[in-house]
Amino acid sequence: MVAAGAALADEVGLANLTMGSLAERVGVRTPSLYKHVNGQEDLNRRIAALALNEAADAIGAAIQGYAGRDALETAARAFRAFVLQHPGRYAATIGAEPSGPDDPLATAGRRLLGTFTAILRGYEIAEPDVDHALRTLRSLFHGFATLQVANGFQWNADIDESFEWLIAFADRGLRAL
Repeated sequence: MVAAGAALADEVGLANLTMGSLAERVGVRTPSLYKHVNGQEDLNRRIAALALNEAADAIGAAIQGYAGRDALETAARAFRAFVLQHPGRYAATIGAEPSGPDDPLATAGRRLLGTFTAILRGYEIAEPDVDHALRTLRSLFHGFATLQVANGFQWNADIDESFEWLIAFADRGLRAL
């Protein structure tokens, strides 16, 4: 049920995903969905956990064998590709808060952060600065990808070239630390 909801969210946007539209997609009546999820909020949280796990898998696989700038670049590309391919499910991750440390959402979030933390090891970031570096990378990559998904780059400069600038900028900043 969650995978079907995530796929539908990617097609129609998370804001347009409803229990009714999901029921129609999977060929059941809406009340039948409540055997699997506890309502829209629960569905969205489960989609968020799925998305975080999928992103962690994609980025983790992409950075295998890489370090430093190569790992950063590969992760950035994998993250951007994930958001562009799965905008609805990724949108579910924004603002989703775990209910506790054992919440699947928390576990999935730690997995994704772990991939970016691994990249930072190649830059020898001091332990007190790791959280700041993680927030910086997330802001850069998230911001770029979500702006691109929303068609927020409405000028003539090549988007891929701008993304290369972003990667180079992040690499220089991390090396400067």
